[in-house]
Amino acid sequence: MTAEAPPAPALSYGRLIPVTVHFDDLDALGLLHNARYPVLAERAWTELWHEKGVRFEGDWAAAGDACNAVKELRITYETPVTRPGAYAVHLWLERLGTTGLTYGFRFCSADGALTYAHGTRVLVRLDAATMRPAPWSEGFRAAGRELLRPVD
Repeated sequence: MTAEAPPAPALSYGRLIPVTVHFDDLDALGLLHNARYPVLAERAWTELWHEKGVRFEGDWAAAGDACNAVKELRITYETPVTRPGAYAVHLWLERLGTTGLTYGFRFCSADGALTYAHGTRVLVRLDAATMRPAPWSEGFRAAGRELLRPVD
């Protein structure tokens, strides 16, 4: 007889995307290397946006909303990850502006109950020809509004 896993906590906003930590993601001390947290968050965002039809396939001119750049990244490490396995990244939008957005993320246990690290990242949508800020499409904005964290 095996014990049932406790139910995942209900998320009131955003999405919980499964990610995997591999043995080679750990540093010499056996901890998830600090640089891997943002990489895993990026992979989770890529998966989420692919589900919504936003993807980069090698052509900046055709990339549309996927033509963007990171302006700022902030991360706080709470509890070290000490082993490979199944985890998750909780994703949401803090702000959705005309040409930029701020997203929040939590690197957490697979069920979302334990937070290992959290942070924000600011992105700016770019015009592929000029590399200057450009407005997000209405389709992107509609998908983004579904991910906005409610104001407390």
